[in-house]
Amino acid sequence: MSALSLFDLGGQTAVVTGAASGLGLAIAEAMLDAGANLVMSDVDGPQLAAAIEGLRPRARGALHGVVTDVADAAQVDALIDTALQRHGAIDAVFANAGISAGRGFAVETGQLEHVDLAAWHRVLAINLDGVLATLRAAAKPMKARRSGRIVVTSSIAGLRAEAMSGYAYVASKAAVNNLVRQAAVELAPHNVRVNAIAPGPFATGINGGRLRLPEVAERMKTYIPLGRIADTTEIQGLALLLASHASSYMTGAVIPVDGGASAR
Repeated sequence: MSALSLFDLGGQTAVVTGAASGLGLAIAEAMLDAGANLVMSDVDGPQLAAAIEGLRPRARGALHGVVTDVADAAQVDALIDTALQRHGAIDAVFANAGISAGRGFAVETGQLEHVDLAAWHRVLAINLDGVLATLRAAAKPMKARRSGRIVVTSSIAGLRAEAMSGYAYVASKAAVNNLVRQAAVELAPHNVRVNAIAPGPFATGINGGRLRLPEVAERMKTYIPLGRIADTTEIQGLALLLASHASSYMTGAVIPVDGGASAR
């Protein structure tokens, strides 16, 4: 097998949650470009449908969507069941769906005394419970088949204190990082690998798309050794690595993609 062929996903099936926009859409593009059959899911049905139509010209394999709220474990189970019924097996699952918790303690309204508990529980329901539901649903058929890759979208905000990120966000991402390690150790004897991508500042719609605002982007650049905000396509190389056989000896890793921000 050539080194290049390690990245080929032709004939394989990938599932991506939160795939209608942002990093999820970029990951979906990478899976299609590598030749995978792709099942995209998102809670926003119209946006998901538009994303699928936009991607259809670049699909070499099958492409379809399933509207899914990852905070509802039954819907996640149905998503995985649908992928299995259509394709017989699942090779890679991206637990990517997530939401922001608003501003961090750098702004007064993001400080501890202002944390809204209802919002806290909603963020954890999606960012943490949703990841657990996705891991659980994907692990069962992968264990039975003794093959599979699960990739979780975390954040560098889960690796350290982050003044710009809300409390529920940093708590959920920190928990996700150890959830990945725990699942990786359990599933390794079954040849199922679990890893996480920890993005830094990317120009997405999360947190109201604040990083797309020139004044916010300029301020953030001063904290990043590479001196810029990332484009969503810059997640694709690592996503493809972790979804493919090219990462056959990697599991339990939480890998920053942050322009060097976490190295400071």
